[in-house]
Amino acid sequence: MTFYFDHNASTPVSEEALAAMTAAAREAYGNPSSIHAQGQAARQAVDAARGGVAALLGASPKEIVFTSGGTEADNLALLGVEARHVIVSAIEHPAVLGAASELERRGVAVSLAPVDANGVVDVEALRGLVRPDTGLISVMHANNETGAIQPIAEMAAIAREGGALLHSDGVQAAARMPVDVKALGVDLYSISGHKVGAPKGVGALYVREGVQVRGQLFGGRHERERRAGTENVPGIAALGAAARWLSEHRDEERGRVAALRDRLEQGVLARIPCTRVNSAAAPRAANTANIVFEGLEGESLVIALDLAGFAVSTGAACSSGAVHASHVLLAMGLSKEEARASMRFSLGRTNDEAQVDALLDALEGAVARLRKLSPAYDHAV
Repeated sequence: MTFYFDHNASTPVSEEALAAMTAAAREAYGNPSSIHAQGQAARQAVDAARGGVAALLGASPKEIVFTSGGTEADNLALLGVEARHVIVSAIEHPAVLGAASELERRGVAVSLAPVDANGVVDVEALRGLVRPDTGLISVMHANNETGAIQPIAEMAAIAREGGALLHSDGVQAAARMPVDVKALGVDLYSISGHKVGAPKGVGALYVREGVQVRGQLFGGRHERERRAGTENVPGIAALGAAARWLSEHRDEERGRVAALRDRLEQGVLARIPCTRVNSAAAPRAANTANIVFEGLEGESLVIALDLAGFAVSTGAACSSGAVHASHVLLAMGLSKEEARASMRFSLGRTNDEAQVDALLDALEGAVARLRKLSPAYDHAV
């Protein structure tokens, strides 16, 4: 038996999305650009999904561009808006930071907005970075590691005052909290299918009507000339079904998962010494807990929990076999040791109270065992 506490990395495909994907693969196999009956069946499936995603975000269907996922949506937003100066926050996902690095390579000036100790972007510091030639500001809505929610509406106002556009990576937020792109005032907003119960390989970018985005793929006039390539009809249908389920159940699920997250955090703090919750004082996505276990290497705890049947992740990034402290946690002021000792628990539809209690038991035992072996832990505490 395994219990999954890594929904921010990827969610299980929901039954609703799986049914829609299967039906589209079997019945809507035509090319959506073809005018025959099979092609039009595929077009109808895409259009229905576009309506579902638009409703989830408070947008118009024609403002939704389907992509291969959140990374492509972020890249399309940053690279597709022609700007001489771009501002991104220090806690962005690599999909945004990597695109920003590519912009720098192309000669675009990029500024990094700092965050406070809770991982919330300093709005006044952001305001101070705006220049006459600033064309785009990109700040994620809810952080993938800590869950910290950013004041997007305030930043949208700052962008408008400076004559810039605002993009927000909403990959985590769309599944965890109400999203109304019109109320937020964003110009561009990214989502990813596999974070909301749809499969990997599909996502979407909201592009406010009137905003010009230059496509980054060439070879066709698909998606109103903003994303060339035959649409992934089964994946798009699944995303539409997942979006419709969220539109109907998100508030209820948000409350249920928040209670589980609080149960987990309170249990850890009460039962395991020398622990604390990162971004505890910030508004957070209801499903995310990022906790420091002092004196431990997070990777060791991940392995111990995996062997016990629990899937979790660390606040660290692994590249070519080397573990690096999370840039998000470092930007918040944590030391490298604290960042590497941080664990992320992200809950979702598959979790319940019994699983949380089982995780607490496993955590308490694993932390005690690992700390006995850790020279970094003060055993006198």
